[in-house]
Amino acid sequence: MKRLVLLLVTLLFSAFALAAVNINTATKEELDALPGIGPVKAQAIIDYRAKNGPFKTPEDIMKVPGIKEGEFGKLKGQISVSGASTPAAAPATKEMKAAPAAAPGTKDMKASPAVAPPPAAKAAPPTPETMPVPGTPAKAPATSAAKKDDKAMKADEKMAKKDDKAMKGDEKMAKEDKAKKAADEKKAKADEAAAKKKAKADEAAAKKKAKADEAAAKKKAKEDEAAAKKKAKDDKAAAEKAKK
Repeated sequence: MKRLVLLLVTLLFSAFALAAVNINTATKEELDALPGIGPVKAQAIIDYRAKNGPFKTPEDIMKVPGIKEGEFGKLKGQISVSGASTPAAAPATKEMKAAPAAAPGTKDMKASPAVAPPPAAKAAPPTPETMPVPGTPAKAPATSAAKKDDKAMKADEKMAKKDDKAMKGDEKMAKEDKAKKAADEKKAKADEAAAKKKAKADEAAAKKKAKADEAAAKKKAKEDEAAAKKKAKDDKAAAEKAKK
């Protein structure tokens, strides 16, 4: 009978021992208590959600600088993105006193079920006085873990700056290429316009020369015709004079 009662009590306490920390509302102290987080990463989580808004899924916590798959694997079963943060209840221990034995003469009576303890009270939401100010770095103790996290965050920031610089370089090169292309197109249009203008001028000059040549040819033809007529007339007059 004692073992049965102890087993029921242990199962009930185990059911209430499950807890989940809401990473969208948890305080720095609640985040710090998670495995593999610490004060530096706890502050980084608060800064990230203050800048980017609430997390959509627990996996989004890996977007915080310094938190990778290894850290997420340690705490994925202990975090959530909705509901209130529920602190874990203390597990039942072997030192718990056993329930008193049944009174004599009641061996055949069924043991009354153990009364479940009331659920743990929900943690109160952080107040303006206790909520950390976004953007304010936490004063972490000078431990090797904190230094390692800080070093990882600085490395991520350095990589982000490098990527930003490379992106700006690409944008500058794209602008230069666009400007060069525009200049080439402008020059091509100017060359085309100049070529058309020259072609028109050459065509006009050719037509003018053709007209002048035609007029000169007509004039010469008339002069030759007049000269031929005059010569024929003179020859005829000379022939008649010779006959007389």
